[in-house]
Amino acid sequence: MKVLDYKLYYFLGVGGIGMSALARFFKHHGKEVRGYDKTVSALTHELEKEGILCHYNEDAGGLKQTLSKFLKEEVLVVYTPAVPVTHSEYLYFIEHNYTIHKRSVVLGAITKQYKTIAIAGTHGKTTTTTLVTHLLKSAGLNCFAFMGGISKNHGTNLVLGDAKLPNPLFVVEADEYDRSFLTLEPYIALITSVDADHLDIYGDDGSVKEGYRLFAQKLRPGGVLLVKKNVDNDLKLTEHRLIYSLNLDTEYRAESIRVEDGRFVYDYKSPIEDIPTVVLGLPGMHNVENAIAAVAIAQQLGVKGDVIKEALRSFKGVKRRFDYRVNAPGRIYIDDYAHHPEELKATINSVKYLHPGIKITGIFQPHLFTRTRDFADDFAESLDLLDECILLDIYPAREKPIEGISSEWLMGKMKSKNKKCMSKEQVIADIKQNPRKLLLTMGAGDIDQLIEQIEAILL
Repeated sequence: MKVLDYKLYYFLGVGGIGMSALARFFKHHGKEVRGYDKTVSALTHELEKEGILCHYNEDAGGLKQTLSKFLKEEVLVVYTPAVPVTHSEYLYFIEHNYTIHKRSVVLGAITKQYKTIAIAGTHGKTTTTTLVTHLLKSAGLNCFAFMGGISKNHGTNLVLGDAKLPNPLFVVEADEYDRSFLTLEPYIALITSVDADHLDIYGDDGSVKEGYRLFAQKLRPGGVLLVKKNVDNDLKLTEHRLIYSLNLDTEYRAESIRVEDGRFVYDYKSPIEDIPTVVLGLPGMHNVENAIAAVAIAQQLGVKGDVIKEALRSFKGVKRRFDYRVNAPGRIYIDDYAHHPEELKATINSVKYLHPGIKITGIFQPHLFTRTRDFADDFAESLDLLDECILLDIYPAREKPIEGISSEWLMGKMKSKNKKCMSKEQVIADIKQNPRKLLLTMGAGDIDQLIEQIEAILL
């Protein structure tokens, strides 16, 4: 596919974090970009400000006017698997034989033109991708980046390089959903974690691990594979690979981890260059681990220790990833995208570590009926780490309800006595009445609609 040879790029699901980065990429190259999404969001507002026309109602009839300005071979349609095959606009493109590809296929076609760094894993990939991007940009390297979240340093999910200069780098988050990451052919591949997820696609844990093994095999000849220690144990890889860990005896690791003035400080050990007294500008022990992997990648590309130290200190993180929205005496509010039991556990334990002795109230919105069903016992165990838990209704995303699977059903599996289910409206009213000292919102659905309202109450 000559991916830049089209004139109109039409996105079905343009408001998704990965789709919006692609839309921005083509807009940057001077193409006409339009798209549909089922809901208005802050991200679609930003796209519209950038000149990308978005609409929010299925309108197959209106497509004719849009498409009338272009020859059929001048149009590329990009869709996300979250768009149902019964969608009227999707059906129109299929019935009229337009060129239509999944987002992953288009992304794969773009990255094949570059020296690609692909970061995969059930957890940690968005923060690590964003941190790698920050490290490379801080070093003055020419790189593009498609990130799965909004970088606080750059204010966007797309960072642009200069394709006219020789050997540009391309940093990309490698999505395991629907096996999308198998369209990539990276020069550097990282696997942060392989916990079971998306069992509606994979079926079982063994198939998830097989997917990651196949991803590892997509490495270009002469490339570098980097994996966490327990990932290497789980996948039983035979390829040459580099191993990292939080504090085990591996090639890349952290030693003497401590907290100073509310920040993690540690000594970074590496066969390339040790870096003493690293200060990470991002909270959470799991983010120390993400930073170890990011630095290992930067070192493979020649970035030196002094640049790395300054970049780690100045890294502001990613919106909705351990995101301090309020941090004042007597009032702390953290928002996080955690939507898998292991992510919940890591986030809650990090909050406990950084703010010992303070009662934690967590508001969690389960994401997908299948994920809630498949990991219910694990969710209950993770949520029991909270001092108080408030559950919102399950966010269905692309799914239809499953009989018997609900937030009330999940709450029944929890051992905690301090738990309840609420609507979004009830949550806001409850916080107004009882603001809490430490509040944590978690979830990958539309719980982000509550963030500014909660901020306004607590500030």
